[in-house]
Amino acid sequence: MPRIIHWFRRDLRLGDNAALTAAARASGGAVLPVFILDEAILFGRFASPGRTAWLLANLRALDEALRARGLGLILRRGDPLRELLALVRESGAAGVYWNRDYTPYAIRRDSAVKEALRANGLAAHSFKDAVIFEMDEVLTDAGTPYSVYTPYARRWRQRLAAEGCFPYPPPHLIPSQPWPAGLPIPGMADLGLHYDQPLPPAGEAAARERLATFVDPQRQSGIAAYAEQREYPGSEGTSRLSPYLRLGALGIRSALRAALDCEAASATLTPLARDSLDRWIGELAWRDFYVQVLYHFPHVLRGAFKREYDALAWENDPALLAAWQEGRTGYPIVDAAMRQLRQEGWMHNRARMIVASFLTKDLLVDWRQGERHFMRLLLDGDPAANNGGWQWAAGTGTDAQPYFRIFNPVSQGQKFDPAGVYVRRYVPELAAVPAQFLHTPHLLPQAAQIRAGVLIGRDYPLPVVDHRARRARALDVYGKVKGQR
Repeated sequence: MPRIIHWFRRDLRLGDNAALTAAARASGGAVLPVFILDEAILFGRFASPGRTAWLLANLRALDEALRARGLGLILRRGDPLRELLALVRESGAAGVYWNRDYTPYAIRRDSAVKEALRANGLAAHSFKDAVIFEMDEVLTDAGTPYSVYTPYARRWRQRLAAEGCFPYPPPHLIPSQPWPAGLPIPGMADLGLHYDQPLPPAGEAAARERLATFVDPQRQSGIAAYAEQREYPGSEGTSRLSPYLRLGALGIRSALRAALDCEAASATLTPLARDSLDRWIGELAWRDFYVQVLYHFPHVLRGAFKREYDALAWENDPALLAAWQEGRTGYPIVDAAMRQLRQEGWMHNRARMIVASFLTKDLLVDWRQGERHFMRLLLDGDPAANNGGWQWAAGTGTDAQPYFRIFNPVSQGQKFDPAGVYVRRYVPELAAVPAQFLHTPHLLPQAAQIRAGVLIGRDYPLPVVDHRARRARALDVYGKVKGQR
């Protein structure tokens, strides 16, 4: 059988990999595993030192897994089309298989690769792998894409119930010659980049271990309690699988299958556990939803889904934007979240909503500024999900948060971090502030500030804006666009 190149991209794993499985079947296991460092991604619009460091760590883990099977990752750097054609010539491979990606850039790149390979008489096949259902698999009765999540999710679940979810087992792979030369996996300095924050354990084995821990029904803070604990950023109530899903160290089918297997035991589950499973599966549907929104409405990467909101009169004060980015707004829940992002390359979902509402509604800074900042720092930064989340918070998107619903950063902190576990962890200067003042430290009497070892205005900032006044201002700005004022 002819050898086949498997072009790894956002699928850095051997198990539950659609294209790799197909390539192994077509070649009798004689697969050439290839990854190409694409400079258009490394240094492009969504470039991120943290995500590059995370990519390199997962490439090393993938290479180790391949070497354990007598192979190794063939790494190249440059234009993907040029490198793939060179690899075909060097190896005598009959074609290239890969898993599909859905950003406008990926679609253009992959179309060019497929056309060139086939023009040279080579096989070029792409596969669904990063989503449960692709863009045209979940449509309205009229055959149009959904722009509202709830009916989309209903149809998504109907299709899931009809078709099921079946991960692929790891394929049989065999070494074969000739073996094209590859580059060593670079370090960050080799790419002219720097990142000194700790990373999670990388690779497929680590991802599967985290998934197994999360779905363990015996854990008090795992999937069985997700519905109850998911809103509290100070707890370990979420899976934190998103960085693994972003690079495909964990397959989306495997994640969904683990939840469905738990659900199958529903006779022994508590009502909370059943609700928790339903909600977590719903988050996977949200992920698919935002992918199909980006595919069908690519203008969202440059502007509002609801185009009338492109006329919003953003104030874009650079000093306020910097205070938000650096976690020194004087609102502890906001500052804790922004510092978590800088320290870990990750942020709790409730915290993401709080800081996005604060930037767009309290500070009246364009949501695209926040979107870019998140994409620079998030290990799980994904163009579709990140854009969808920011437009939801800004009230400009599909399932938009209504423009008149504005999060109060004080009450959000009091409700979702009542004991201050999250704030004390990431804003240590407030660690000794009594709980009743933790989300309003500017109201703490000066004598109590001295006892707590923090002087507000010196050691921790006063609020950069007054929420009540800024809420009124935001309503006015948004109302003018809506024609209601």
